[in-house]
Amino acid sequence: MRYSFLSLLRNGLSGQSGWKPAWRDASPKPSYDVIIVGGGGHGLATAYYLASQHGIRNVAVIEKGYIGSGNAGRNTTIIRSNYLLPGNEPFYEFSMKLWEGLEQELNYNAMVSQRGILNLYHSDAQRDAYARRGNAMRLNGADSELLDTEGVRAMYPFLDFANARFPIRGGLLQRRAGTARHDAVVWGYARGADRLGVDIIQNCEVTGLIREGDVVTGVQTTCGEIRAGKVGLAVAGSSSKLAAMAGMRLPIESHVLQAFVSEGLKPLIDGVITFGAGHFYISQSDKGGLVFGGDIDGYNSYAQRGNLPVVEDVCEGGMALMPRIGRLRLLRMWGGIMDMSMDGSPIIDHAPLPGLYLNAGWCYGGFKATPASGWCFAHLLAKDEPHATGTAFRLDRFRTGHLIDEKGVGAQPNLH
Repeated sequence: MRYSFLSLLRNGLSGQSGWKPAWRDASPKPSYDVIIVGGGGHGLATAYYLASQHGIRNVAVIEKGYIGSGNAGRNTTIIRSNYLLPGNEPFYEFSMKLWEGLEQELNYNAMVSQRGILNLYHSDAQRDAYARRGNAMRLNGADSELLDTEGVRAMYPFLDFANARFPIRGGLLQRRAGTARHDAVVWGYARGADRLGVDIIQNCEVTGLIREGDVVTGVQTTCGEIRAGKVGLAVAGSSSKLAAMAGMRLPIESHVLQAFVSEGLKPLIDGVITFGAGHFYISQSDKGGLVFGGDIDGYNSYAQRGNLPVVEDVCEGGMALMPRIGRLRLLRMWGGIMDMSMDGSPIIDHAPLPGLYLNAGWCYGGFKATPASGWCFAHLLAKDEPHATGTAFRLDRFRTGHLIDEKGVGAQPNLH
């Protein structure tokens, strides 16, 4: 069923009785051309683009829980392309362009809101760094504006400009950035992929990889063996677990990243704001809650929950930026399992074993990359060669020394 004003009117007049499920709850077939392990945004986007761009429709997406139950439903919904390095900026700008046409392509309201993102700076050195980043963005076709103190004050007069430790000197603004509804993105890609014949198999956990010699030829699951010509892993923080089934040790650590939502407020923050003197970012949801987050918890974990010291640290960052939020009550919090790569940038590449492909290492950047990640991973699976915007995300860069160290802190995943 195609969603439109007419379908809404027709079903409204018929007592809402004509709606159909957005996707089938498929049972696994004995074999597929491609199996995607992971029913989050990246896995579902990959399946959709395999079918829509490459005509490969004998595809299964396998998810151990329900689709979107991992990091896709546990993030702060920010989309942006304000990166610096050549390996990253073209890729995220490509993703930003896909976001801009996503709802029309999927015929689904993903609530993409280009409300802008403002990265604040607090010193002359930060201003120079942001000017460099803004120029790199423009060279790659993205938009950027460098604001001074008064420019920021005109947008957000309630910020603490006179903070003795962290005075606000200005900010780097990308107006095309913003937010999207995370679960709606998952549902939209699932509906689009299902419409093109992809099987979405939920509550089916992968317990092993089937190998014939060194070639991966399928997966063992709680629903039985499923054969495939190619197997793609898009499982975020569980990437190391799945790779271990193939005898591989990835350059990835799994860490918990917490996010928070406050009680609802009247409209306060139009866009997204990041604090330049600490790791804190905040926006406001359509329901009025302030959505914010900060650093990872700093220890390895597979638990979808965090600890109190990081809660305090994130809230302190928010208070330093805008003291007025100190009287708010937290409504809820959650944790996602981040697959932190050694240089803070992702991996989209063949695995050392033929028939196995990797989509991992997204660190903090997974949600914003969803469309481009799916597009590039689908291209790799279909053509056996990297897409033009994903050529830098090779697995062997850690061996050859070609790191994409966006943050400039070396090969230490807990610092990215």
